Order: sequence, then C-alpha cells, then structure tokens
Amino acid sequence: MSKSEEFYNKLQLQLSSTNTWPDFYLYKFIIKSESDNLKLIKVIFKDSKPQINIKSSKNNKYSSISIKVFMKSPLDIINIYKEVGEKIPEVISL
Repeated sequence: MSKSEEFYNKLQLQLSSTNTWPDFYLYKFIIKSESDNLKLIKVIFKDSKPQINIKSSKNNKYSSISIKVFMKSPLDIINIYKEVGEKIPEVISL
C-alpha cells in the first residue's frame, strides 16, 4: 500500500468516527496566486454550492483557500482531495 493510500484510509476512518454524515466539511488549500489554480478549484467545487474564502500572502505569491461544503460521506471528501491533487499537482492540502 502506498503512502497516499495509507493517508486516505486513515483520513476516511477519522472522518467516519468523528462526524455523522452527511455533514459540512472545510477544505483548506494553498496555491500560487498567479496561476489559474483558483479557477480550477472553483470548477471542481461548482456543483457543491461552496462557501469560498480566499486570503493572499503578504507578498501575494500564495493564496490560502478555505472551502466549506456539504458532503455526503468521507469517501466523497477523499475523492475531491484526489481530484484537486491530480488537476493541481503543486497544491498544498491542509
């Protein structure tokens, strides 16, 4: 099992044990501000009616993005993380 598979399995167990689903979930990402990454993230979440909060770093090189969405299950949450990671390889997921 790869490290990423281990991470996602552990995350799924934690989410299953700490929440009752469906429920709201808060995603946090850090991206480079000058790229099209924000547009890509908005496209990924477009059907979820997201509440998006964006904060830029002091020098505007990076942006912190918080996205609150209503999710059906831990597996749906993990699938979003995987999609963001595939489409934006340089993203930092928190």
